[in-house]
Amino acid sequence: MSAGTYTPRPGAAPLHRMIAAQAALETRMLLRNGEQLLLTVVIPALLLVLFSAVDVVDTGASEAVDFLTPGVLALAVMSTAFTGQAIATGFERRYGVLKRLGASPLPRWGLMTAKTLSVLVTEVLQVVLLTVIAFALGWSPQGNPFSVLLLLVLGTVAFSGLGLLMAGTLKAEATLAAANLVFLLLLVGGGVVVPLDRFPEAAQSVLGLLPISALSDGLRDVLQHGAAMPWGDAAVLAVWAVLGLGAAARFFRWE
Repeated sequence: MSAGTYTPRPGAAPLHRMIAAQAALETRMLLRNGEQLLLTVVIPALLLVLFSAVDVVDTGASEAVDFLTPGVLALAVMSTAFTGQAIATGFERRYGVLKRLGASPLPRWGLMTAKTLSVLVTEVLQVVLLTVIAFALGWSPQGNPFSVLLLLVLGTVAFSGLGLLMAGTLKAEATLAAANLVFLLLLVGGGVVVPLDRFPEAAQSVLGLLPISALSDGLRDVLQHGAAMPWGDAAVLAVWAVLGLGAAARFFRWE
């Protein structure tokens, strides 16, 4: 036995391993949370099946599933990146989890990166599930997959920034109420299941600037109408992403 075989090597693990381990933990915690699964998986899937099978909303001459699927994909992104993340992070902040993790070898930006990776993994599972359901309902997508990916990433960043801003500035109970209220309001008024042209003209211009409207309309332009890249909607999402992340970085409180 050579000297030094069992010599301790104290110190933190490599940064990428710490982020990967934290991201895996965040993902497992999310997938074990029944309430979060209801919000992020069950509700979007039920909405897609229900409104595709029952003629409740006038979606024009196109098939209902072709109109609804892009909007439900946008809703899934919002439910995970905004609503779910805001609620989970808000209660982690209340119970002191963030404070303790902030004192660990994992830097605070690394913790936020791990949370973002967890959101992305969950969204991949959502997109796969909703896509399978949509194909079973007769969905016929068009357009460029790269444009869809870019819109989903921009939407994720925008909603993630807004969710972290809410979680880092409001009390946990207020975050719970506000996040669910925003989810319901944007579900109705964000062009997810009800076309924006069904609203009064004065309201359409305002609703069209919401991140959920930009994401659902952008995905619909690509997947339903075969547009190359809806740069206007992408620009709206980019502005929300910059504003949300900037405000979250400025005002987020760890305690």
